Amino acid sequence: MSGEINQARIQDEVAIHEEEEKVSNFAHRALWMLIHTLMAICSWVAMILAISLARPESVPVLVTLAASFTAPFIVGNIFTRIKQNNMAPYTWLIGVIWFLIICLWILDMPTGPNQCYHCDATQKIYLTFFSPTEDSGLIDGQGRFVGTWPAVAFIGYGIGSSFALRRKKPAQ
Repeated sequence: MSGEINQARIQDEVAIHEEEEKVSNFAHRALWMLIHTLMAICSWVAMILAISLARPESVPVLVTLAASFTAPFIVGNIFTRIKQNNMAPYTWLIGVIWFLIICLWILDMPTGPNQCYHCDATQKIYLTFFSPTEDSGLIDGQGRFVGTWPAVAFIGYGIGSSFALRRKKPAQ
């Protein structure tokens, strides 16, 4: 009887220890996700500053879009090669969530003269975020700066870091 009680007590202690490991593992993952998010956004900000020095009106929108992907891609690849971490590729999710939040904000905005007059939802999204030649006029024409380019930076960082993760050899 006392052996059964000791067995139950040991199982309870093991279960508590496993729960503590899960919580600490979650905190560790959250910290690494924050670090990778900051690395992605800092690399994008550095790229935007470099383009700003080159006079942004002379830089085509598609070049800025490509640079918004490439700079974080390279930083994510290099940083993840140095510090192998499985959370790095998940930064693309932050980019998608960010883009969806900004899309909801844009869709909620009223239209009027000089602001996507008589636009439907599809036109609002396309003209605000994706059109290389036109602009919707919503959020003062900064839709690509606020929505598209940061989202692309997060996605680029995630893809670059996923290329850098080394494949682990299975245990033999």
